[in-house]
Amino acid sequence: MSGLIVYCPYKNPLDSFAVRCHFWLEPNVASERSTHTMYKFSPVTKPVEFQSPNQSFRWGECDRFPIFAGPDIVEDEGMVLEVATEMKRLTTELEIPWVFKSSYDKANRQSVDSYRGPGMEQALKTLEKVKAQVGCDLITDVHETTQVERAAEVADVLQIPAFLCRQTDLVVAAAKTGQVLHIKKGQFMAPGDMLSIAKKAESVGNKNILLCDRGTFFGYGRLVNDFLGLVEMRSLGFPVILDCTHSTQLPGATGKSSGGRGDLVGVLAKAGLAAGVDGLFLEVHPDPSKALCDGPTSVPLAEMGTLLRSLKAIWQTHKGS
Repeated sequence: MSGLIVYCPYKNPLDSFAVRCHFWLEPNVASERSTHTMYKFSPVTKPVEFQSPNQSFRWGECDRFPIFAGPDIVEDEGMVLEVATEMKRLTTELEIPWVFKSSYDKANRQSVDSYRGPGMEQALKTLEKVKAQVGCDLITDVHETTQVERAAEVADVLQIPAFLCRQTDLVVAAAKTGQVLHIKKGQFMAPGDMLSIAKKAESVGNKNILLCDRGTFFGYGRLVNDFLGLVEMRSLGFPVILDCTHSTQLPGATGKSSGGRGDLVGVLAKAGLAAGVDGLFLEVHPDPSKALCDGPTSVPLAEMGTLLRSLKAIWQTHKGS
């Protein structure tokens, strides 16, 4: 018999798989038994280098797991500063590369009454101020070509939302800035379809491309994550990020807004690192029950330390194989 046999001697299936698994490979697959160590992943062919006054690292070389983390949107300066300050403390302590995430506008809302932010200019000024005060880098999403130039003055990474990933003019405009691009796979797209999207950015000379999975539609009101699809998308050569937050979304669940299973964000994050993604995307809020946007899928800020320590323990099991 050939193949991979997984023996999990622990009561909690997730812990046993993600942290303490014993792997045996049959003789025609490998000749050695590896204990307490995951399969060592291969670097992608198109790694992305990130350099700023705050930090330097590379996505796609399997040596670190950078994270995007922060509140879904700017609500007020105090909340943004609170989250950024705590995330800076945690990631510095744990030596995890981190880019602060927050949006200046949420154009994709189900209801006209949904909160979209304080306005683009005010929000960007808040993010710029917090960046300088905390000493962090920023990822934010762009929705229209007219927003790209201004957003690129503040953000270090530009994000293309999943619903807009096929918008050629938007992808090209963002790519022309030369910033790192974080392109989310549409919930309606196959992993291999993202090659054509990435080529749009490459066509104008941008080689700094990250692809992201944020779930795939599974009928109405439900998303699922295809972990084989993560591997397939990574085989395109680009680093792959797993958006653990929006993957737990229940689209349109309340009738006026999306619901979610924020309690399962950590499960996806752990599974993603076990599968070998190049980074994680997590939205964080001091009190998700009071968040003005995407509260049901946000991780409470007070829980981030425990989650990050678990994730680091999983990541360390990849070393030495």
